[in-house]
Amino acid sequence: MTGLVERFTTWLLVGKGYSPHTIDGYRRDLLEFLRHCGGNSTPESISPTVVQSFVGSLYTRNASASVARKLSALRTFFRFLQREGVLASDPVVGVAGPKQGRHIPAFLTVDEVFALLEAPVSSDRYWRRDRAFLEMLYATGMRVSELVGCNQEDLDLAGEMVRVRGKGNKERVIPFGRASREALEQYLPERESLSRARVQRGKPVEMQAVFLNGQGGRLSVRSVERLIQTYALRAGIAVTVTPHALRHSFATHLLEMGADLRTVQELLGHVSLSTTQKYTHLNIDHLSRVYDQAHPQAKRPSR
Repeated sequence: MTGLVERFTTWLLVGKGYSPHTIDGYRRDLLEFLRHCGGNSTPESISPTVVQSFVGSLYTRNASASVARKLSALRTFFRFLQREGVLASDPVVGVAGPKQGRHIPAFLTVDEVFALLEAPVSSDRYWRRDRAFLEMLYATGMRVSELVGCNQEDLDLAGEMVRVRGKGNKERVIPFGRASREALEQYLPERESLSRARVQRGKPVEMQAVFLNGQGGRLSVRSVERLIQTYALRAGIAVTVTPHALRHSFATHLLEMGADLRTVQELLGHVSLSTTQKYTHLNIDHLSRVYDQAHPQAKRPSR
């Protein structure tokens, strides 16, 4: 069975274009399932009862979202085995997962976003770089993995557009506007000095990555997360701010300003419109607040 797991993860990488991080998660979940089944298990020995037993055991030590994720990994794995002719039937069919409430994503107000964008100042060592990546995250709604994976050839400064490779290696082109262009134009000369410093230390030059770390290598997801939280605290934002919160803010603010759902779906790179529709709940909350504050009937005392 372990060999089949490796065959499956290779297919995810080569055939589906999944990221190494996502593939590692699938592998961990599947190996946990194999440990539950025992070392001598074969695909034919896995029944819906075995799967249900595994899912039931998860509830004692996992949140509902984690249980749902692990069950999703099993579904994808066994469907793959069916397509490959290893199994005639899918043992996960009919196995119920946990009921999950609708997750409403966290987002910042427009004022909070602007305070965050202005938090890097000239006394910060790499303030031009940090302001540029903050502007890009909010202006495009791209995922943090897409940001750090962005290469110089993906940027069209004159046209104010960026080509992004998202989940499944799917590409999309997103506009980013004047503020981001100006921030990038300020940062790119600094990027060249960071790249030269790397060569002076005897390491190969980083020719592709747009955003570099202090050593001249590609900036990591973890570094971006840490820097955003640092600047959020400086800006006086009390809640924990993540790169994904900026993505949620991008979508929410677009809808509040009248953008249609299909456009937001394309910009975010969502395959399904239902994934984007969660932002409509935030938009409805916003409209309700505006109504309560502005409409005469909302302020009229009841009789």
